[in-house]
Amino acid sequence: MKRQNQSSVVEFILLGFSNFPELQEQLFGVFLAVYLVTLMGNAIIIVIITLEQTLHVPMYLFLQNLSVVDVSFSAVIMPEMLVVLTREKTSISFMSCFAQMYFILFFGGTECFLLGTMAYDRFAAICHPLSYPMIMNKRVFMKLVMFSWVSGIMVATVQTTWVFSFPFCGPNVINHLFCETPPVLELACADTFLFEIYAFTGTILIVMVPFVLILLSYIRILFAILRMPSATGRQKAFSTCASHLTSVTLFYGTASMTYLQPKSGYSPETKKLMSLSYSLLTPLLNPLIYSFRNSEMKRALMKLWRRRVDIHAF
Repeated sequence: MKRQNQSSVVEFILLGFSNFPELQEQLFGVFLAVYLVTLMGNAIIIVIITLEQTLHVPMYLFLQNLSVVDVSFSAVIMPEMLVVLTREKTSISFMSCFAQMYFILFFGGTECFLLGTMAYDRFAAICHPLSYPMIMNKRVFMKLVMFSWVSGIMVATVQTTWVFSFPFCGPNVINHLFCETPPVLELACADTFLFEIYAFTGTILIVMVPFVLILLSYIRILFAILRMPSATGRQKAFSTCASHLTSVTLFYGTASMTYLQPKSGYSPETKKLMSLSYSLLTPLLNPLIYSFRNSEMKRALMKLWRRRVDIHAF
């Protein structure tokens, strides 16, 4: 932020979907519903795992961390996006834009690493069940969780500080839904070539490497599933793996397309749709895919519900 005083821009204008004014009202309703369902679904998971002692094992504690990330990710993006959809143009201050970008990168980066550690946890549990308690003990679990969160902080600090070190002296109109790196970078009045090299390299390390490791983990898991004697067990495991991979591919695929080339030739509308895929759909789908299809989570939810009903009955 040292060079902020070189910038004549003191605020940015977010255009959102102002090119399609007839759609903004409908989109506002859809996005509001998605936001509320996302908050409710992830909040339920956080509460259930916190209150139910039997779920205090690495698999569910990873899920709890993922839900915290998804709630936070949505809270950083969705309120501002809903405001943008109610107006033709929405202004956001220089510092507010900095803060929003920082937290998008923080929670997005944390989720990248967290999904990777969750895949490793499932790989260890399914492929090495006898040694799993030693592989994923409490100390290892804490290190993996801390690594995910600290890595998110490092990614956000380096990238946001670098982007906002560029001078912004010309147009201040961001043709996007929120302050994301690629559309903000387009307004910089300086040569951003070195940053683009960093963005390409960083995206490969932060997004593509965990994604490849997840795919390798699931390939090993699938081979382990094929050796299962029960056809019903194989079908259930295949269904679970397929849904996990769908969510992971959606998140990593659209994130990599967005950040590998910050100044790519995609149209602004295409960039908006790609951003919505990982910022809107992934936090909505994760509770459904990872938790509410899980029998233990369903039992814990019913147990807490019956306990609540019994309390009110007395």
